[in-house]
Amino acid sequence: MRLIQHKKEAYWFYRFLSLVYDRVNPLFWTEDMRAGALALARLDDRGLDTLDVGAGTGFTTEGVVAHVEAGRVVMLDQSPHQLERSQRRAALEQCRRLLGDAEALPFADASFDRYVSAGSIEYWPDPQRAIAEAHRVLRTGGVALIVGPVPPPYRLARALARVWMLFPAEAEYREWFERAGFDEIRIVALKPDWHRGAYAVAIAGTKVRDSAPPLPAPAESVDEPMTLRRRALFAARFAVGSAAGALFIPVAILVRALRRLGR
Repeated sequence: MRLIQHKKEAYWFYRFLSLVYDRVNPLFWTEDMRAGALALARLDDRGLDTLDVGAGTGFTTEGVVAHVEAGRVVMLDQSPHQLERSQRRAALEQCRRLLGDAEALPFADASFDRYVSAGSIEYWPDPQRAIAEAHRVLRTGGVALIVGPVPPPYRLARALARVWMLFPAEAEYREWFERAGFDEIRIVALKPDWHRGAYAVAIAGTKVRDSAPPLPAPAESVDEPMTLRRRALFAARFAVGSAAGALFIPVAILVRALRRLGR
């Protein structure tokens, strides 16, 4: 697991990143990328009950409510700081906001028609369990959409990524969806205009049957008590992982500048 691919580490990482998130995020997650991804979710009815997991400050949710009534959208995130900042987006005023864990969703079976998660999977300790949870809370015929990064093509960015958070291969996304019980799986590659090759993928699957393999309880909780050993591990992972994540941003800015100069 990567150093910030832990719930408590991710919680505190976003405690600080939330202060600048909406300024940094457009470098990696653009409106065009969002539109291309959400097309896979088949948001073709204003009355769809929709769950946005890892909703953060609401950029992806704004794309959702362009197609679905905001009052039918639930925004879930483990970061209260990110959700608090989402309140600045007027279009999301009627959305319900809820603190929660992607790997243990606080909803009954078959609660939603659509499940959306963008830019969150890279921090999940157990992506397979979280995707199985997506399958569980969807109604039959419902669609789950997940957007996440793939390994960067640039050497320095790839090295930082291996330290910072999860960058799965496309085949891993597909395998997780298949194991969770999804069918009709579709994948689209996404990238900002400055990036060479795919930066991320959007993957969607349809729940066509209720049965899915059982999974054990989540291995981590953001509220678990901190022993002395855990505190030491947390401090080391948080410091090194956050540094790698922080360095990822200027590297991306440099690559974008060079690409626009035609080099």
